[in-house]
Amino acid sequence: MTPPPARRPAFLTAEWRWLLMLNYEVPPAALAPFVPRGTTLDLWEGRALASVVGFRFLRTRVCGVPVPLHRDFDEVNLRFYVRHETAAGEVRRGVTFVRELVPRRAIALVARVAYEEPYLAVPMRSTTPPAGADAPGRLAYEWRRGGGWESVGAAAVGAPALPAAGSEEEFVTEHYWGYTPRRDGGTTEYEVAHPRWRVWAADAPTLRADVSRLYGQAFAGALAAPPRSAFVAEGSAVTVYRPRRLALP
Repeated sequence: MTPPPARRPAFLTAEWRWLLMLNYEVPPAALAPFVPRGTTLDLWEGRALASVVGFRFLRTRVCGVPVPLHRDFDEVNLRFYVRHETAAGEVRRGVTFVRELVPRRAIALVARVAYEEPYLAVPMRSTTPPAGADAPGRLAYEWRRGGGWESVGAAAVGAPALPAAGSEEEFVTEHYWGYTPRRDGGTTEYEVAHPRWRVWAADAPTLRADVSRLYGQAFAGALAAPPRSAFVAEGSAVTVYRPRRLALP
């Protein structure tokens, strides 16, 4: 699968590294209130998946400008998968976020204003490999809410490889569009470009969080169970293009 060509000015460039992905089967009814207008759930083998993803945001530039003290940081999000068919018949496969955690208020504010994304600023910390490492080992992303630390973690095992065609790893990692419900009832669309990522299998995945309080009661049952899959993607440089309002009938 090849990323779509860039068609709009870049808003943000960065590197996304050491993406830890815990993937859960979630009842479609739990996701329905979050599905943006003009999109439908993108199912994998008939299943609606949601992923808890932790990763490092590195060398961040907004409109080409590095912002002091805001270039390198952690993010943890809960996302699921949607698709949009354009008037010309092109099917764009994308992601929608339920909640995104970052450690700085300014980052959350910019994302909420520019993309209307559901960002929340909280204290965060992580255990990730040093610069130049070839393999991630054990990864952990943590955030502080309500006086205690919550976390997602796992250990990468084996050798990395590009996802096989039609695999769950390909489905989860290769969605190149973002869709966000707007406060006025519309939908924001934006494009994300990056090369394909190699992935490792992940052992002993854990999610320790008050899911009901963080994501809503509708997700409590699904995310209390072990994930149906877990893996680590190496990541790469990424470009996030300027958002636009999706044309809706």
